[in-house]
Amino acid sequence: MPALQWDESTAYDLFVSLYVLHRPNQFGLRPARAAGVRSRLPAAQREFLEKVQAFLPVPLHWLYLQSAGARTAADALSALALLPPAERLPALTHSPEHSPQIIETLGNITRRQSWVPAELEVIRSHYQRRGISFNAQTLEHLAEAWAHPAEFGEAYLQALQTYYEVFFAEEEERIRPTLHRALERAQELAGRLTPEALVEELSRGVHFAEFASLEEVILIPSFWATPLVFYGRVRPNSLLILFGARTTEACLSPQQMAPEMLVDALKALADPSRLAILRLMAQSPRTPSELARLLRLRAPTVVHHLNILRLAGLVEITLLPGAERRYALREGALQTALDGLDDYIHSLSLPEE
Repeated sequence: MPALQWDESTAYDLFVSLYVLHRPNQFGLRPARAAGVRSRLPAAQREFLEKVQAFLPVPLHWLYLQSAGARTAADALSALALLPPAERLPALTHSPEHSPQIIETLGNITRRQSWVPAELEVIRSHYQRRGISFNAQTLEHLAEAWAHPAEFGEAYLQALQTYYEVFFAEEEERIRPTLHRALERAQELAGRLTPEALVEELSRGVHFAEFASLEEVILIPSFWATPLVFYGRVRPNSLLILFGARTTEACLSPQQMAPEMLVDALKALADPSRLAILRLMAQSPRTPSELARLLRLRAPTVVHHLNILRLAGLVEITLLPGAERRYALREGALQTALDGLDDYIHSLSLPEE
């Protein structure tokens, strides 16, 4: 079994929060709330971030390399500012998961300051093997960034600094205690669970097929990643996992009244196709293609339903080699949702007459 390592830094959530704000539906955040935060940015920087966040990953590898000196978002911004502008995009993007072919292709685009269709196909195929799909416009925006990395690096740092000033500096103080409590809880669980069981618990149902072959797993709490996880290789046999720091009772938006996991579960269950998917997965684990065939639904439709069920914590997922995934009903999840509903309904005190 791999050895466990720990880290705690608000710098991760600086980048994760930007990622979530540009994909609110994937994380259970109200689109209006996400749009409200984004609207705090000047129009030009808002449009720039909307373009680049479609292809820019959360820079787990770079953040981990900075972890000794980047305990806060301001530390991460300072470290990024110290890099020459042209080196910021490669630093934020490259990781041990990048093949020599994709590194060479992106380097060629930078040297020529242009690209050809065959290079876009190399980029598309690389990300598709990792389960990430880009449309034609996003691919061109990505290539444009690599063709002019210095301009990108300067504009990105300025936009990131503005985002920190208008939103994340205050948000950082709000989430800091939650991150610390989540780390303490995870370390306490580590004394009672195997590393694999611990990861399943912290990720709310994610299994890594290659877990036993790892030498090291680095676990880091993230407020904004909840209820999903971010993960990536920081070394060939080392896996970094950002796990959710929010409890099932907490809300991503401070204005939300009901526990978000309860609301997500009830929404997920209120659909006949998703109920049919759960029924099949209760019999045995299934891949999206198997579910699509059995239910006579389009594969993208099934993936959409599975994402909603995963967001609600009702299914668990096994990440297989490549981009393939296998889903199963998460043990006890349905009863937990029903118990949560009962507790919530009966927890309100009646007003005094």
